Amino acid sequence: MRVAFTLSALAFLIVGAATAALAQTQPPASPPEHWGPVSIDLNEVDYPHPVQYLERELEGERVRIAYMDVMPTGPANGRTVYLTHGMSYYGWYWGETIAALADEGYRVIAEDRLGWGKSSKPLIPYSWHLHAENMAAVMDHLGIEQAAVIGHSMGGQMVSRFARLYPERTTHLVMVNPIGLSGRSGPAPMSPVTGDVLAPDHTPETDRQAVYERHLRTETRRVVEWKPEFLEHVRIRFGNDISEGGPLKNAILAANRTGDSMAGDWPLIKARALVIGGEEDGAGFPEAVRNAASILPNGEAHLIPGVGHNPHLEAPDTLNRELVRFLAR
Repeated sequence: MRVAFTLSALAFLIVGAATAALAQTQPPASPPEHWGPVSIDLNEVDYPHPVQYLERELEGERVRIAYMDVMPTGPANGRTVYLTHGMSYYGWYWGETIAALADEGYRVIAEDRLGWGKSSKPLIPYSWHLHAENMAAVMDHLGIEQAAVIGHSMGGQMVSRFARLYPERTTHLVMVNPIGLSGRSGPAPMSPVTGDVLAPDHTPETDRQAVYERHLRTETRRVVEWKPEFLEHVRIRFGNDISEGGPLKNAILAANRTGDSMAGDWPLIKARALVIGGEEDGAGFPEAVRNAASILPNGEAHLIPGVGHNPHLEAPDTLNRELVRFLAR
């Protein structure tokens, strides 16, 4: 009986430990009680490196573009990498990639695009051209002639436009899980969004559970295996939406949905180009990646098995290794 009791107790402990471990790897069903509003300028969010600002005047408004400028931590190679983020994110989520590239000798610029993160949130007409021009302005401000440009998700579209408009300033183009791969093959959109979409016309959201579930669905469908640290992205977006600035932030997101494809740019881009991503990013994604790489004159494709939309968060070592390999060419 003593042996049986011991085995039963051991089994109970094992099951209990497994249950606790599973609970730790799954997001909570409801937003934690201590979660509150987060300003849309992310004043409460610490970035991994000091944030600097470029001031510009656009459409008659004074604006600030936030960026991190990280110097090489390994032997400097004299080259620069410029990182830009996806629709739902900000520059700080590139932290591990910044560290890996700086260790390889690169100077790394990671921006918060105008309208996102710690950058200004002006209600002005937005366009792909505007964001590409802002990237060039940051480079001018820092005295950088050329850079390898890397964009994730919507940022992949942005760096495509930069590489088309500024070929002499683009050493390499990298699109990480870009959206719009299956869009139209004709001319890419050029005109900014204007009109009613620019007006924040509602009040902050108050249904905490509904807001939480919406952002949790977004984050969980982007990854194959959930990690507790991913919850921070849910907290920030949840906090933005229940803050006083929520309507403004959402109006700006709407104003940046200016088109769904950069396919019209790709035949005109001469820089070495890499289309890379987690192969579990939806049905047809691997084929779309290979097709995009075939359209780019100097394109190549690389798919990361068992990874979804955010490889720099899900499998940073794998992504960073491929970036270092590609940029060295």
